[in-house]
Amino acid sequence: MAWNRPGGGGGRSTGGGFGRLLDKLPDLGGGSPLRWIGLALALWLVFNCFVLIAEQQRGVVLRFGQFNRVMQPGPSLKLPWPIERVIKVNATQIKNYEDRVPVLTSDENIVEVAVNVQYRVADPKLYLFGTRDGDEVLKQAALSTVREQVGRSTLDTVLGAREQLAVSARDRLQKSLEAYRTGLVVTELNLPDARPPQQVKPAFDDVNSAQQDKERLISEARAYAAKVVPEARGQAARVRTVAEGYKTAEIARATGDAERFTLLVQQYKGAPDVTRKRLWLETVQDVLARNRKVVGGDGRQLIYVPLANAAAPATSTAPVLTPEQLSPLVQASSDDPARPARSGRPAGREEVVR
Repeated sequence: MAWNRPGGGGGRSTGGGFGRLLDKLPDLGGGSPLRWIGLALALWLVFNCFVLIAEQQRGVVLRFGQFNRVMQPGPSLKLPWPIERVIKVNATQIKNYEDRVPVLTSDENIVEVAVNVQYRVADPKLYLFGTRDGDEVLKQAALSTVREQVGRSTLDTVLGAREQLAVSARDRLQKSLEAYRTGLVVTELNLPDARPPQQVKPAFDDVNSAQQDKERLISEARAYAAKVVPEARGQAARVRTVAEGYKTAEIARATGDAERFTLLVQQYKGAPDVTRKRLWLETVQDVLARNRKVVGGDGRQLIYVPLANAAAPATSTAPVLTPEQLSPLVQASSDDPARPARSGRPAGREEVVR
């Protein structure tokens, strides 16, 4: 009777399929040690052929050392070692690389640029077998790309507009990684900081201060222009309006004068003597109205004495001397042999205006 049956030797009993498996093992080898060796071999085969791939992992299967396939997340089976083996690669982990690199800009200024690269594995096969060390290739390619992009830019661009440089550097780095067959993909590339070396920092600070002063003065000038230009435009519009009014008035006056002259010519053709005399009287009246004059009609000589203020208006009254005050002056004037007598005028008048 077998030892695992009731009433068997030693009273040992293991029921179930496991006991039946052990019952068959002695038939294979005929001894107890072979039974346990077979059991261990069966368990090893089961656990060696079963592979569990986590959600963030990918399994690269090698058959006799050569790439065969990629296992996706979940339970999978493979041939036992040494026929097949699996290398698990974390394909969703975001790796980070940071460094500072001195770069010479296009305007011959040295600047230290901080580089931050975030990447992950996109192709497990290329990551393991495309290059010897994909992470090291990415570091060297990142530094080379940043030097290339910054070296083509000016210092002002590196200090104030690094976002565009970071975008172009990321695209250039991704193309380099694909050409090197690294199996990596760049998720983010930043240039968070850029500063001059410590040896030239004082001079650089002076340049920054001058740049800030320049921007401040430009802002003040723009504010002044925004204030003055509207005023100047308003004044120019006012001057143009006045000029247009003056132009209209002069044209109207000239038109009226031309029409008046045309009518005057017609009147002159009808009565030349009357028109000529009327024009002469109007001219004399206009001339006398613009000048000072002395009128005498009593037979006594009057002397016109101008005012001290020559700029006085023409309508002001000129000082006139009385006959008693003028008697010595008239006598002296009459006795003066050098004074010629005016022909055709009364002896007692200097000038008569009627």
